[in-house]
Amino acid sequence: MKQKNEQIHTTRLLTYLLIGLIGVLGLVCLYYGSSVAPGSRRYDDTDSRLDGSDPVFGGFSRNRDLVDLLDEQGYYLEVPKSIPICDMKYSELIPCLDRNLIYQLKLKPNLTVMEHYERHCPPPERRYNCLIPPPKGYKIPIRWPVSRDEVWKANIPHTHLAQEKSDQHWMVVDGEKIKFPGGGTHFHYGADKYIVGLAQMLKFPGDKLNNGGHIRNVLDVGCGVASFGAYLLHHDIIAMSLAPNDVHENQIQFALERGIPSTLGVLGTKRLPYPSRSFELAHCSRCRIDWLQRDGILLLELDRLLGPGGYFAYSSPEAYEQDPENRKIWNAMYSLLKRMCWKVVAKRGQTVIWSKPLSNSCYLKRDPGTLPPLCNSSDDPDASWNVSMKACITPYSARMHKERWSGLLPWPQRLTAAPPRLEEIGVSSEEFHEDTKIWHFRVIEYWKQMKSVIQKNSIRNVMDMNSNLGGFATALKDKDLWVMNVASVKMSARLKIIYDRGLIGTVHDWCEAFSTYPRTYDLLHAWAVFSEIKERGCSSEDLLIEMDRILRPDGFVIIRDKHSVINYIQKFITALRWDGWLSEVEPRTDALSGGEELVLIARKKLWTDGFMTM
Repeated sequence: MKQKNEQIHTTRLLTYLLIGLIGVLGLVCLYYGSSVAPGSRRYDDTDSRLDGSDPVFGGFSRNRDLVDLLDEQGYYLEVPKSIPICDMKYSELIPCLDRNLIYQLKLKPNLTVMEHYERHCPPPERRYNCLIPPPKGYKIPIRWPVSRDEVWKANIPHTHLAQEKSDQHWMVVDGEKIKFPGGGTHFHYGADKYIVGLAQMLKFPGDKLNNGGHIRNVLDVGCGVASFGAYLLHHDIIAMSLAPNDVHENQIQFALERGIPSTLGVLGTKRLPYPSRSFELAHCSRCRIDWLQRDGILLLELDRLLGPGGYFAYSSPEAYEQDPENRKIWNAMYSLLKRMCWKVVAKRGQTVIWSKPLSNSCYLKRDPGTLPPLCNSSDDPDASWNVSMKACITPYSARMHKERWSGLLPWPQRLTAAPPRLEEIGVSSEEFHEDTKIWHFRVIEYWKQMKSVIQKNSIRNVMDMNSNLGGFATALKDKDLWVMNVASVKMSARLKIIYDRGLIGTVHDWCEAFSTYPRTYDLLHAWAVFSEIKERGCSSEDLLIEMDRILRPDGFVIIRDKHSVINYIQKFITALRWDGWLSEVEPRTDALSGGEELVLIARKKLWTDGFMTM
């Protein structure tokens, strides 16, 4: 009987093993079947994406239920040993601002309102699945502050702007370098003199445009190569220099290569991705914008973005030319802005400066039916991600501080002071200050880890991919760099606090590509970003490839996330060529920790020509 029981037990064990083996084989078949299906990505394919065909086709598509199941059980699917390199013709690819995609998808944007310069992202099955190569002869960028005035020509091999704008001193080709004399369309003899002139027009003390720290955030639309923003930095003013990817298609690429805060964007049909009352001054120097179109909707967007008493400095022919056509434009613009309750505070030479009202009193005194109307009370003026512009005036809320500069302290005190709008997002001043302290400690720890590999001025352009209240950027205040603070769509309400602190940032959905050129940031900081997109069913692999596109060679990524996330990302480090230097630590738990975390810091290698052809 005992022997018979042992035989039955052995038979059952063999049966279970056989069933288990069949199950494993089935899962393997399911995985490999899905990984070679149409629209999926296999990073180790040596297919047409290596020989110059369109890299946006295909996608690394995992069976998420299977992956999650195996992750929970401690098993991990095979990750790629290498990721293909895109063809060189895609070295400047911006996936969501790729006009070739518009033609391929047969979209019909309205060209008259600049829809073709707005974001149009590829669907998942058309996303590129390769690493963007640098141009031939690429060099590690010249370091700030020298980079303000010169960059390597090989890094941005485009010289047409130097020829087209030669009389305006935008840029000059000088051997292996492109140099920037600091000129612009309306300041041929230097942005520095032009900035002093604006301060004199406004009668600010000491001819300082920062007005004792009360003017800190500036929006420069149609910024060219951002020389205006470059020279504002000396005055403790930070500008969001904005321009589309238009006929001057590399202007923002030059600006970022120089180390100047800037971004791609257009005043088209969608709100700019910034909250209301973000800027103290807006600037347009011959920005080629039709401000009168669609009932003044573009001026009304500026009105939404300016704080109480904010200024609009406008340098353009209609401000000073006396011919009938320019007089007609000026009179129409003056009439519109008067109905918007703006006032001319200074006019001299080629420039006029308007000021926005401090309160709603002027709006309430307008005759019934006056256009443009006030926006509906249900409209959220801070909603800005994929939100259409509205041809209406954004009135001040009843809770708003009715004083110039929204009750904010001057710079630099405003950086660490609790701003009045904290109440709107349900954060106490105590929580705000605690957040600042935590990030101060975290950043100290980051820099200790990188101390042996960071060279002086090697980090200039920084992106915080999940900025929260701006604590990470605030902790970097004593370093000669700038931070693009990125708020997720879910947390976009907090971006107003970033601007109230005197910092800059934008709203973005990390399930999509960011609106910037390849190789534009020296450091990317991703705190809980991968966990957030995973919860939404987006691809971690797509985000890793996007981060690589944005990151400069020799640049760093700091990824702070759950253990399982970091362990998974670790497996892609070699394939991404991020193994120039590597550090992984388990940080101290603090009030912001979402459970046990790991910090992974990696450095991207500079590819050689030989490496790129592998």
